[in-house]
Amino acid sequence: MKISIIGAGAMGGAVASGIVASGLARASDVTVSLPHPAKAAHLADAGIRVTADNTEAARGADLLILAVKPWILPGVVHEILPVLDPSRTEVSAIVAGVPGEELEGFFGDRRPDRLSIAMPNTAVSLRRSMTFVTEVRGKADEALRVFDALGRCLVIPERLLPGATALASCGIAYAMRYVRAASEGGVELGFRASEAMEIVTQTLAGAVALLEQPGAHPETEIDKVTTPGGVTIRGLNAMERAGFTAAVIDGLKASVR
Repeated sequence: MKISIIGAGAMGGAVASGIVASGLARASDVTVSLPHPAKAAHLADAGIRVTADNTEAARGADLLILAVKPWILPGVVHEILPVLDPSRTEVSAIVAGVPGEELEGFFGDRRPDRLSIAMPNTAVSLRRSMTFVTEVRGKADEALRVFDALGRCLVIPERLLPGATALASCGIAYAMRYVRAASEGGVELGFRASEAMEIVTQTLAGAVALLEQPGAHPETEIDKVTTPGGVTIRGLNAMERAGFTAAVIDGLKASVR
């Protein structure tokens, strides 16, 4: 499979690196395009083809990933249309705030048979992304293969994309804010900052591992550590009095708005 990525910024570059690291494609079968190829020297060093010519990247690709800013996207699509094979090349756009109908319209009468919107998060660089794919036209078979190799991937209707972005893309920042707050609390409890960070991150990793077990549920795991009159339930109730759950829900809803 020949994969091309137009836009090798933080997200596009991470996707390219992840594809090669996963073994999904050989480095020589991956092409990235960006205005200043010198900024992608680390990708070239890994054997990935790097170019400043978007048409060169788009020509003959099995999967073309457009990882550019929304206001740049129409110009990029217009540039590559003459070399795009709508029946061969599947196109997936990593772009926020562009409706599927508008994205489709950029291609005019050369709309790809398979067109999708993809929304990964920054953990894609570690192949631990939670990625959402909305199929605009046809089945996004190749996009799903790629993003499944870079973490977990879920196909959702377009109406759920804003909520998915809040939960998974913005959610990275929300999780980091909890880690920071808990680590600061650990310092107040007497630990060094580095020790507190290690304790909190390992505890979170353990919590995730527990929830990944078949049939696991957060409340079931909470019940296991909340003994009557114990310290855990006192801490949980104090957090709820301060509005913990409501604050999380309000933050997610604000992100969608």
